[in-house]
Amino acid sequence: MKIGKLKTDLLEKYIFDKLVSNRKEVIMGGGTGLDNAVMDFGGDLIVASTDPITGASKNLGSLAINISVNDVSCQCADPVGVLMTLLIPPSADLDDLKEIVNDATRTAEELNVDIVGGHTEVTDAVNKIVISTTVLGRVNKDRRPDIKSVKPGDVLVVSKYLGIEGTSIIAHEKDQVKEILNEEEYEFAKSLSKEISVLKESKIAGKYYVKHMHDITEGGLFGAVWETSRALGHGIRIYNDLIPLLDVTRKISDFYDINPMKLISSGSMLMVFDKESFDDFKREAEAKGIKVTKIGEINGENEAVVKYEDKEIILKDPDPDELYKVV
Repeated sequence: MKIGKLKTDLLEKYIFDKLVSNRKEVIMGGGTGLDNAVMDFGGDLIVASTDPITGASKNLGSLAINISVNDVSCQCADPVGVLMTLLIPPSADLDDLKEIVNDATRTAEELNVDIVGGHTEVTDAVNKIVISTTVLGRVNKDRRPDIKSVKPGDVLVVSKYLGIEGTSIIAHEKDQVKEILNEEEYEFAKSLSKEISVLKESKIAGKYYVKHMHDITEGGLFGAVWETSRALGHGIRIYNDLIPLLDVTRKISDFYDINPMKLISSGSMLMVFDKESFDDFKREAEAKGIKVTKIGEINGENEAVVKYEDKEIILKDPDPDELYKVV
């Protein structure tokens, strides 16, 4: 099998189609374009998500906390607790463990989420440190996005810039990047690891009746748009010239001949609003220093499409992330 997320047809055939819900508490399970599970134990809803870190070797603790918190943020949930599993190869040392834990605890404190447990093991089943985190959050039933309310004419929005996480990982992992960027650009690219969280924009979006959110991770923007179209049951059209991209991401992508639209992009949230609510959301988000950009809309068709100046491309089930071509 190819490195990266399992292709959707295989994921659905071998995993999702085998899952049966027998508990009335489970109101939403996993699925294509859905980042978490939602359960009702009475009162607020519990939102849960789990994710591993496999494509990076730097900033592991911070990445591990942020990516799972980002997923529960897709339901406007307040993250409460994190379970963290560390699988450590015998070749690692205690300094590696110390750095990861310090990084994770600092990030958890910044996001106001507690690390409540997990598992730590040295094993020869891995050849580098692998971290998997599971986050539990809570959300009031009335604040949770209503995916069923999405309709043609709603707008598709992204926060910040695309390729933030991929740019940061490549800058940290590849010394060659110093030859591509000047010193200021290089330091900026590495600093993007501090912009991985989407919790702030999620909290603001919840105030303005956001209808659906999807964290843009493996497969980048194109993968996230295709998955969102599947999850919504609606067609989507996005416009290439509206997509926000940093110069450092363009330079790195050009040098390594990768498509930044297919590059892992934690730090950018894909959101669906009606037109009026989006204007209000944009005003508050940008007043608080968070860039948000309308890149397309929901339509009555059945496909996810990228519109270029002279052509349209129909998006497909995403291939392995462009990051794996470099790191």
